[in-house]
Amino acid sequence: MTIILGLESSCDETAAALVTHDGRILAHRLATQEAEHRPYGGVVPELAARAHVEVLTPLVEGALADAGLKLADVDAIAATAGPGLIGGVMVGLVTGKALAHAAGKPLIAVNHLEGHALSPRLADRTLQFPYMLLLVSGGHCQLLLVRGVGDYARLATTIDDAAGEAFDKTAKLLGLGYPGGPAVEAAATRGNPHGVPLPRPLVGTAEPHFSFAGLKSAVMRAAQAGTHSVDDIAASFQQAAIDCLMDRTARQLRAHRDVTALVVAGGVAANQAIRGALAGLAAAYDLPFVAPPLWLCTDNGAMIAWAGAERFALGLTDGLDFAARPRWPLDPDAQAARGAGVKA
Repeated sequence: MTIILGLESSCDETAAALVTHDGRILAHRLATQEAEHRPYGGVVPELAARAHVEVLTPLVEGALADAGLKLADVDAIAATAGPGLIGGVMVGLVTGKALAHAAGKPLIAVNHLEGHALSPRLADRTLQFPYMLLLVSGGHCQLLLVRGVGDYARLATTIDDAAGEAFDKTAKLLGLGYPGGPAVEAAATRGNPHGVPLPRPLVGTAEPHFSFAGLKSAVMRAAQAGTHSVDDIAASFQQAAIDCLMDRTARQLRAHRDVTALVVAGGVAANQAIRGALAGLAAAYDLPFVAPPLWLCTDNGAMIAWAGAERFALGLTDGLDFAARPRWPLDPDAQAARGAGVKA
């Protein structure tokens, strides 16, 4: 039995997990930083990095104890090496290097986005390549053709803001608190999704990409006007975002009929309304819909350990000189999208 220790520290979640080659999660420890960042309405990189330093080692010790294992029992150490807030990424990667060196174990430098991309295979072991992935998080909004481990074709990306960023900014504009995504989702359940006229950027266009900046600006104007309730604005925003995601995803499903499933991953994938809409879209194309459980959508150590296990099975390991990366696209050969810059 192969056991991988996975470390995650790319943003404001610190996590350590132990996962086997056949997808059994032996232990998972996670520390959140919501209380530290709530007064600022968003993640403060310096505070996040300090918190990772304080809690990562105890999390690793706790995960090993939960599984009844010692570091010597682990076959490899997988650590997020990017993309993300570089201070946090460095904390996790340096810790992984130290553990790998001390125990004489291989290091696997994991792309955080690959952790999300492969997490549905941890949730559903029957999922086969190639599948269509909608990766929606605070920093990314992409459609990817997942052809295999380390083999990704980016079909669409956001030309400005990510969907999760738009949710967070909407929450801030409406005074709903932090974290923004769950707050907007909760308010939307009380509002009219068609109560506020909001744009659907790029919907119906030939361009494959996403855009949420205009929608975010329209929410700001609606909030400033004071003629609509907070719940109606939240519900209308969420519906507009869903319409954008569905339209763009359907466009790629029409162009790629050979995929085995429609898959969603990333923090925004925890939104139940988005999951429901995607499930309906998959059914319309006679495809299975695969969404990891809610805890596996947000940042966690199990997905990093699993990505490490998938890479380790193919003999893919890395040297202790591997450098942390603030940007690390899954498809480095993808054509640049207008306006997207390095976020593409």
